[in-house]
Amino acid sequence: MIVIDNVSKWYGPFQVLRDCTTQVARGEVVVVCGPSGSGKSTLIKAVNGLEPFQQGAIHVDGTSVGDPATQLPALRARIGMVFQNFELFPHLSVRDNLTLAQVKVLKRSRDEATANGLKYLDRVGLLAHQDKFPAQLSGGQQQRVAIARALAMDPVAMLFDEPTSALDPEMVGEVLDVMTGLAQDGMTMMVVTHEMGFARRVADRVVFMDEGRIVEEGAADAFFAAPASDRAREFLTRIIH
Repeated sequence: MIVIDNVSKWYGPFQVLRDCTTQVARGEVVVVCGPSGSGKSTLIKAVNGLEPFQQGAIHVDGTSVGDPATQLPALRARIGMVFQNFELFPHLSVRDNLTLAQVKVLKRSRDEATANGLKYLDRVGLLAHQDKFPAQLSGGQQQRVAIARALAMDPVAMLFDEPTSALDPEMVGEVLDVMTGLAQDGMTMMVVTHEMGFARRVADRVVFMDEGRIVEEGAADAFFAAPASDRAREFLTRIIH
């Protein structure tokens, strides 16, 4: 579903991604982890063209992200993206946040978009809050609305960029529970997170990054039991303990 092939990126003279190569199969859950500044968020944002890259290639469901001929808005409509800070429209109700992109991008009727959006709002357990505004919700609730909004676009894959890092600790579990349900339903997911318990429980594979490189990747069980690199062992020791 997602193929990343020798991708490199620079911010001026600083190279933030270095020859990154990996892939995510249809229905697979891949967690991208590593220390702060390792390039994780940049890599996942490059998958749907939010971050341009200078070398290499990325394909999503057969479409080249870096090809100038690719219509990025149309591609992004097929890739769900959940950000660290929710990115809900504060002046719109929860229901309108769920329907706006469906009407504007997918050209659905308002009734169809509303019915579809409320279906996913119910799935994340927030149907009773459809008339509220984002400021009236907790951080965990806002992130669940953001997930429902992404799902309402019928994506072929979901990207999560540290979706729990802005939440109070007691709200993290409710968001991770929704993500776990998506994984169990077979959604293709690429997740940047420091939640190693979630990664151990849900991920099929783990990609570990440091200094813009993919240092190692492999099955989640093997990664947590015996990481191959000294850097990954050091990282796990610090983050778990």
